[in-house]
Formats: sequence, structure tokens, C-alpha cells
Amino acid sequence: MAAPQNDNVTHALAGAGGGILSMVLTYPLITLSTRAQVESKKADSKFSDAVQKIIAREGVAGLYSGINSALFGISVTNFVYYYWYEWTRSFFEAAAAKAGRASKKLTTVESMIAGAIAGSATVIMTNPIWVVNTRVTTYKSDAEAELEAGHKGRKTSRPSTLATLMALLQKEGPQALFAGVMPALVLVINPILQYTLFEQMKNAVEVRRKVTPTIAFFLGALGKLFATSVTYPYITVKSQMHVASGSSKKEGMSQTLNRIVKDEGYAGLYKGIGPKVTQSVLTAALLFAFKDALFDQIVRLRAGRKVAAK
Repeated sequence: MAAPQNDNVTHALAGAGGGILSMVLTYPLITLSTRAQVESKKADSKFSDAVQKIIAREGVAGLYSGINSALFGISVTNFVYYYWYEWTRSFFEAAAAKAGRASKKLTTVESMIAGAIAGSATVIMTNPIWVVNTRVTTYKSDAEAELEAGHKGRKTSRPSTLATLMALLQKEGPQALFAGVMPALVLVINPILQYTLFEQMKNAVEVRRKVTPTIAFFLGALGKLFATSVTYPYITVKSQMHVASGSSKKEGMSQTLNRIVKDEGYAGLYKGIGPKVTQSVLTAALLFAFKDALFDQIVRLRAGRKVAAK
């Protein structure tokens, strides 16, 4: 029998809260990486130059383009992921106890299955949020294009998340919200690798000592570093499919992959990997640290309410 539903909800709430906190701290790196992934190789520039261009064109706020949809997206993404991951883990642990297995800890295969189930459910439910977020993050107006080309212009404000969503639905239809869903499903292997490695390292550490938020920070960083490095080409493909114009010819996952390699070489699949790996590792590390701390706080709050109710 699986664990009580409210335990799964507690993990989900802690994951959502941890995701929001870590996203706020690392979002400028997401902006830089996403823009690098969807722009041509002619637009490549050094990290410091990219930051200066964005600030000159849009102000400091430009580094946080689309953060509203990103925070909403990460909270929903993490809530759904952790709910299903903890539900599946509880199921396997209960099955292990029923079978009389010495250890209830998840095996490597069980961790991968739990990650696959949680990841697939999360992709299907949250892909529309990330399509809109990518559109907002990479939006470039005519005035911005002129300024980038060296012409004088004034700073322009970006359309809101809601305005971007309505324009997308009007011009391209609801199906556009699921652009890039296939590479996103392939990318389910990212959290599978990340959480499997994290769980196995955590199990090894717990034999010797309690896993503190600091230890969780470093274990999360190692897991994400490995997972993102392996899956980055598909992250690039997904970003390009998210921003495909409604007037342009739609491409499938393999077509987009082949086009990038043909136009820019294999290096094109790794555009923006520097800020992306840095952001992913920091976000994952902070997420695991915040999640453990938030989980303990939520458990204490629930325990306090039960005592007060008696």
C-alpha cells in the first residue's frame, strides 16, 4: 500500500517551494542560455557581452524576461513531479516490505521507473507553460532588432505572459502549446539520471550519517551536472521547437536536430551550455537543499496544528 496522500502532498509542496526559491536566484542564467539556444551562430557572444547587450537593450529587467510564467511553471512542474515520484517510491517501498526484502530503499531500476512515471506526467501537464515562457524569454521586437543592429532606438517593454499566450492561441492554435513535447519526453531521461544518481548517493551517505541540506546541495549538484551534460542537445532542440514561428514550416524532432547539425555543426547543439549547466547545477543543488529544509518545516507545522487541535 502506498504512503498516505498527505505525505506525497507535503513532498510536492516542499518541491514546489524549493523550485521557486532556486529559480529566482538563477533566472538570469536561464535567459542567457535560452536565447543562445534559439539564435543563430552569428549571434554567439561571450557571457559578459551577452549580459551587457540585454541590459543595454532592455535594462536589468531583461535578464528576468518571462520570470512570471517560469515561477508558475516551476511550481507546477515540481509539485506534479514530486507528488508522482513520492507516490511511486512509496508503492515500491511498500511492495519491498510486503515481499520481506531486507532493505526498503529503492533499487537503481526502481528509481528509474519512478523517475520515468513522474517525468512523463509532468511533461504532458506542463509543456504549455514552458512554450509560453520560452516565447516571452526570446521575444524580440522590431525596435530591439534595430538597436542590436547598431541603430538608435528606445528600450521596449515585452508583452506580458498572458498577452503572449493569447497571441499564440490566436495565430497558431492550441496545438502550438505542445510544440517540442517529443524532445521533452525524451528529456525525461534527464530527471531519471539526476534523481537516480541522487537517490543512490543519498542511500550511500545515509549509511554513515544524516543527509543535511548542505549534503543534499552537493549531491543534487553532482546529479544535475551529469544529467544536463548528457541530455543538452535535446534541450537545444526543444527550445528551438518552442519558438518556431507560426508562419514557418513546422519541423519534427529529428528534422530540427538534423537542421542544426547541417547549419551549425555539432557545436550548434551545445549553444549556451555554459550558462545552462551553471544554472541547472545551481538550481538543482539549491532545490534539494531548500526542499529538505521546507519539508521539515511543513512537517513541523502540520504536527503543531494537530497538537493545537487536540
